[in-house]
Amino acid sequence: MATLSVAAVLAENARRRPDKEALVEGDLRLSFAEVWRRARAQAGALAGLGVEPGDRVALMAPNTADFPQAYYAIAAAGGVVVPVHLLLSAGEVEHVLRDSGATLLLCHPAQAETGAAAARETGVRMITLGEEFGALADGAEPLTTYVTRDADDPAVVFYTSGTTGVPKGAVLSHFNLVMNATVNAFDANDIRPDDVALGALPLFHAFGQTVSLNSTWRAGATLVLLPRFDAARAIELMVKEGVNTFHGVPTMFVALAAASADAPALPDLRVCVSGGASLPVAVLERFEAAFGARVHEGYGLSETSPAAAVNQPVFGTRPGTIGHPLWGVDVEIARSDVEGRVVLLPPGELGEVVVRGHNVFSGYLGRPEATAEALVDGWFRTGDLGTKDDEGFLRIVDRKKDVIIRGGYNVYPREVEEVLMRHPGVAQVAVIGLPDDLHGEEVCAVVVPAPGTAPDPAGITEWSKGHLGRYKYPRRVEFADALPLGPSMKVLKRELRARYAGHAQG
Repeated sequence: MATLSVAAVLAENARRRPDKEALVEGDLRLSFAEVWRRARAQAGALAGLGVEPGDRVALMAPNTADFPQAYYAIAAAGGVVVPVHLLLSAGEVEHVLRDSGATLLLCHPAQAETGAAAARETGVRMITLGEEFGALADGAEPLTTYVTRDADDPAVVFYTSGTTGVPKGAVLSHFNLVMNATVNAFDANDIRPDDVALGALPLFHAFGQTVSLNSTWRAGATLVLLPRFDAARAIELMVKEGVNTFHGVPTMFVALAAASADAPALPDLRVCVSGGASLPVAVLERFEAAFGARVHEGYGLSETSPAAAVNQPVFGTRPGTIGHPLWGVDVEIARSDVEGRVVLLPPGELGEVVVRGHNVFSGYLGRPEATAEALVDGWFRTGDLGTKDDEGFLRIVDRKKDVIIRGGYNVYPREVEEVLMRHPGVAQVAVIGLPDDLHGEEVCAVVVPAPGTAPDPAGITEWSKGHLGRYKYPRRVEFADALPLGPSMKVLKRELRARYAGHAQG
């Protein structure tokens, strides 16, 4: 039996570069030796609270030093981390605690009210991070090293935002997470120990956790945390701390490009990675022009640890694509209409994106049927539609369930969004299908107007006609001050559909 623990990512740094700066948050600056010492003390406290290897411990905290500290403490104690999205209601947190079978909730004071309500309802013990957990750690016997775990033992259970039905727990092993951090750091991008990365993505989410936290530390680099994302503040912090690596979602790239004009100075960025949702090419171009840095767009899911494909220097980068699969991972296109088996398609054909490799999860916690549906012939079926060209570049066209069928024709919202993002009056846009008596579904664009502009619906529709096929352009245009975002900063299209389905254009 091969043993492996995510805790080794931190333990090895403490051994190889003990005095190197690991973590910066505000005025707090910690070396790898210090973070590991604290994690072992907290792991001792968890053991004292009765946490045994394999027990699930829920963790609810923003991007403060408390998160990585507790995350590695749970791993060191042999526990399984259940990260909790910060935007969930008490009822939704209750579902996560119940479904995961968590025995303990570690909760940041800022989330204590929601956490406590959910803990009360489920009978799960809650410990507040900061003073309460700190006092327990101070009084505990620190672990000398991390608890032995099998490579295939669960390390983290991510609750997928559940675009359909109730959120499911995706179980990721120590092997999944250590491999994903390793190939991200050393094969996908050239991450160096003297790099400084900004941790602005939520660490409770797979993208922030693997790419910002684990991959940065796997390379022995420094992580600077930004608890609340604000573009001007992010630029200021990146300049101050000498940050050269930025990981973000498209909404962050939009905001940074806009804020760059008023910033007294800009950071010298070497590595920029975008993921979480499709990055419109217009946004990529705006950001690259403002910061003089190349953006590497990638793709992944909670079920794939998450990184599956990314634009990598070794293959060259291509805007509008998600690049090539990671080292040791295959990403192919399969027939989306065939259930129960995976039938791969030749280059250029549109189909469902399927993934296999060391990054594919063990399954959904307590849901064998859902697992069997998702894992077929050794491949994970993503539910996303895409293509792969002759050079191996992958493109995501859309979610299978977001495709609009108008008058029998398939309309891919992402294609319409890419075009609309080039309209001068559009800052952000989400394209959805709404029920229509005549065509089955009608194309609707929900637009956040660019500052200082006042576009009108008819004008946008008219402009679209010149850039899109007859069945594709939006017949309906709605305006919004902001788009509803999920915990992972993805636009919640189901909320927009619910909001606009019931009433006529206005």
